[in-house]
Amino acid sequence: VKNRFRIGAATSAYAYASGPPELLRQSAALSALAVAPGGKRAVTAGKTFIASSMLKTTSNSPAAMTHMAVGTSSTAPAAGDTTLGAEVGRVALASSTSSANVVTYTATFPAGTGTGALVEAGILNAASAGTLLCRTTFSVVNKGAADAMSITWTITVS
Repeated sequence: VKNRFRIGAATSAYAYASGPPELLRQSAALSALAVAPGGKRAVTAGKTFIASSMLKTTSNSPAAMTHMAVGTSSTAPAAGDTTLGAEVGRVALASSTSSANVVTYTATFPAGTGTGALVEAGILNAASAGTLLCRTTFSVVNKGAADAMSITWTITVS
């Protein structure tokens, strides 16, 4: 008997001007699927992380996902990815919640962090290096040096 988990993710990105949070733009819906055609997926290391987390023993439990990164590489995500293609910014998650089979991660990239023509994002478990849970590419979001951007990433296990 083989159990198959389908892990889907939807991500929203918002960019704000400096000062009061005035909404400038919302990117097109971003998505990542563990088993999906094309360029959106949880990577092999991410699937291994999920499997290891299910055991929760002292010696093999991986560190929790704690960071989100953005980058400028439009190279399609592949199962073997362990990093973003061209990371330009990484921040600690502002929040992470779980309800039933849904995990939601939120991060804010402040002014001066993760600037440029952003086309990729990922969830990781360290401030540098670490395990990449999933990676996605999306239509360009141009984040200027004075802009802040918040991303909400929802992962559904079904």
